[in-house]
Order: sequence, then structure tokens, then C-alpha cells
Amino acid sequence: MAAKRSGAQGKRSQRKSERPLPVQEQRGEPPLSRERIVATAVDLLDAQGLDGMTMRRLADRLGSGVMSLYWHVDNKEDVFDLALDSVLEYRGQPQTAEPQDWRQEVVHMLDDWRASMLRHPWSVSLLPRRALGPNILSLLELLGKTLSKAGVADADMNAAIWSLWNYVMGATITRASFDVSDDDRAAAQQRLTRRSELYPTIERSRLLLDNDWDGAFRKGLGFLLDGLSPKPGLKPAGR
Repeated sequence: MAAKRSGAQGKRSQRKSERPLPVQEQRGEPPLSRERIVATAVDLLDAQGLDGMTMRRLADRLGSGVMSLYWHVDNKEDVFDLALDSVLEYRGQPQTAEPQDWRQEVVHMLDDWRASMLRHPWSVSLLPRRALGPNILSLLELLGKTLSKAGVADADMNAAIWSLWNYVMGATITRASFDVSDDDRAAAQQRLTRRSELYPTIERSRLLLDNDWDGAFRKGLGFLLDGLSPKPGLKPAGR
């Protein structure tokens, strides 16, 4: 997300001092701020999705005029960027948590990332087509540092990070979009059983009945981290 130029900020500040207070401030309502706009935009996106997020609806929720929003944000695209980065903030592990090894740290980071996107399903489709904001960049930096300490070489770092990114995004998209009832799932498994000669492996594993999304995510992540684990005889980077 590109930072605004200081000249533009100066002109905006000058315009603010020359204009009357926005309507909602005159009525004694909470003053508009970027933080309040972003928090309200997240609520609106959670309720109505990407298509339902318009500047008019956002202004109505805030009790303000649409033009008042532009004192704090550039446009709807700016709101999308800010809302997305807001929900992807990684606050780290609880201070009371015991020290963990690199694998546990990575699992916590990526589990938190996936959980955040599942709480805000619109973020799953928004993230791949937005500029990366400071929160997601900080998460990727922390992930890179953790992998580096674990022994991942700089030459392999990009492949490692993108492999984990792709895994988290794929797992989250599948979970967010896989809206099948238990009855439908059972019926699909029965059809699979009737044709078990064609699909013996997934029928035997009862793939279509497996609803342990969290467990499958962590186990699959473990498979990936096994491949990133230091090999015997190799010293981790920086040690």
C-alpha cells in the first residue's frame, strides 16, 4: 500500500482547516477517523460481502455524508486495502505461552492467519488482488526470519514462503467455500461406496465424510514443515 506524499498531506490539512466541520461532528456524534471508518468497513464487509461495500452504505453506517469520508480515505479501493490489512494483523503468541520451537511458531502464525480469514471470508478473495499492507508484510517478514533460524537457506526462502502462502490460501478458500450439509455429505459418500471399484482409495478413507478441517490443515502443514526441517549434518543459518 503506497504511502501518501507529504505534499498531498499538507494540502489535505489545509483544506481541513478551511472547511466547516463534517455534519456528524456538528451533531455531536463520534468524530470520523480513519480507524473508525476501517472498523465500520470491516463490519459492513462481514455483513454484506465485497459487493455490498459501497461508500454510500459505509457513510450511512457511520452517520455521515459520503464526502466526509474522503477527508480520511482516498476512495473505496483505499478502504479495501485498509480493511484487509486490519483483519490480517498478527499479534503474536500470548505472553504467558511457553517458548516454542520454530515449527510451533510457524504453525501458530499460519493457523492465526487462516483463522482471521475464515472470520472475515471476504478477505480470502480480496487478498490475492490487493497491494500487500504493512501487517501482512510484517507477518511474512516474521515467517522468513523464523524459517531462516530453522536453517532454510536464502536461496530457498522464496519457494518456502510461497509454498506456505499457497497452502494457507488454498486451505482457507476450500474451507470457506465448501458449504455442504451433513446429509449431502453422507449421500455423496454412499454414491462413492456404490462405485468403490472406481474410487477404492478415497472410498476407503471416507474422504467425503471427513469434516475435520482444522485437523487436516495442521496435519498437512506438518507435511510441508517436514520438508523444511533441517537435514542431519547441516547447521541452521546464522549459527
